[in-house]
Amino acid sequence: MRSLILCLSLAGAVSAALAASPSRTQQKARAEADRAELQQQLKALKADISKTENAKDHAADALAESERAVSEANRSLRDLQSEQADTETRLQQLYAKRAALEAEVEKQKQRLSGFLKRQYMHGDSDRMKLLLSGDNPNRINRDLQYMGYVSQTQAKMIDGLRSSLKAVEQNTLETQQVKTELDEITEEEKEHKAALEREKKKHATLVTQLSDKLYTQRRQADNLQKDEQRLTQLVGKLNQLIEEQIKAEKARAEREEKLRQERLAAQKEKERLAELERRKNATRPSEGNKPAPSKPIKPAEPEEPVREVRSSIPAAGEFDKLKGQMRLPVRGDILAKFGSRRGDGPTWKGLFIKAPEGSEVRAVAPGKVIFADWYKGYGNMVIVGHGDKYMSIYGNNQSVLKHVGDTVKAGDVIASAGSSGANEESGLYFEIRREGRAFDPLNWISVK
Repeated sequence: MRSLILCLSLAGAVSAALAASPSRTQQKARAEADRAELQQQLKALKADISKTENAKDHAADALAESERAVSEANRSLRDLQSEQADTETRLQQLYAKRAALEAEVEKQKQRLSGFLKRQYMHGDSDRMKLLLSGDNPNRINRDLQYMGYVSQTQAKMIDGLRSSLKAVEQNTLETQQVKTELDEITEEEKEHKAALEREKKKHATLVTQLSDKLYTQRRQADNLQKDEQRLTQLVGKLNQLIEEQIKAEKARAEREEKLRQERLAAQKEKERLAELERRKNATRPSEGNKPAPSKPIKPAEPEEPVREVRSSIPAAGEFDKLKGQMRLPVRGDILAKFGSRRGDGPTWKGLFIKAPEGSEVRAVAPGKVIFADWYKGYGNMVIVGHGDKYMSIYGNNQSVLKHVGDTVKAGDVIASAGSSGANEESGLYFEIRREGRAFDPLNWISVK
């Protein structure tokens, strides 16, 4: 009986196990399906992110071109304003000349009017009447000559009046043409700049939208690190170029000095041999003749020393003397200081000075522009070399107003502040470096 009960129990357990197996198989199948679906979604998401990143890169390139174009337009407008000031000066000169011509015309009119009045009152205009008067022929001839002189004077005055009137007319026409041409150029340049600004705004909006979609703190930190590395590499290359330039100039100066010394030594040797020959001839005079008086040999005039070849970059030590005396390159509030953290990214290697778009950016010290172009992460950027491997860096500008090779003085306007390089705030990023190493600008700048 017990064996029968045990067999029945085993049979029930087996039946229950067989009934449960299909349910677990279905769960496993559903899990596999869910995992496959998730993998498909992840693959689609990665593809979408890749497309968005490509779109952002294209939009960023378009924004860079727009910012370059706006920079060029602003530089053209600035040059045009200078030309406009020169033209205004020229216009004033033309107006003054026209006033002088009009005054001269008025004087000529008065002189001609007085001359005609006097001629009419004297009644000397009838030559035929004078010839038929039967008067003394000598007197008639003298009066005719006088009348000829009068007629010539009258003709000259009329010609002078016509010439002056024509000069006034030409002056007026030239003045109007210059003013009209300048107004047209200015209006066209303003329209061109407005179109570029609209294009820049469109690209900037697109870049902002794409950046919001892709933005993460880790990715931003990585980009900042890469931007800093690129800037460091650029600074290193510029330092190397400056060093090579200085070495080349020094070698050329040494070669020229060596050549000058060799020429001077050869000239001295020639003079020494000539002096020995003169003395030798003086001790052996010709028979029956007295020795000819010796003529002193005129020493060769020293050659003009070769001028030292100087680079347009200031000499070593000059930049150090300005420490603590420089002014901020742009007026504004310092939002970020040297050494502070940039979120989860690297520390700031300079200052970020908040300033309205278009604010004038000035060189902090004299030097030479060694870089002036758009640079990834820093937008429209200017780098000025100050000698002794010092350089100052001005980034995120709206416009670059100088060219590579331009020499600048302290306080010269080199750029206008902005938000290029996909910067969110309008202002200026400023660094001071030596041999690639960044220094705290506040130790060099007086902020009083």
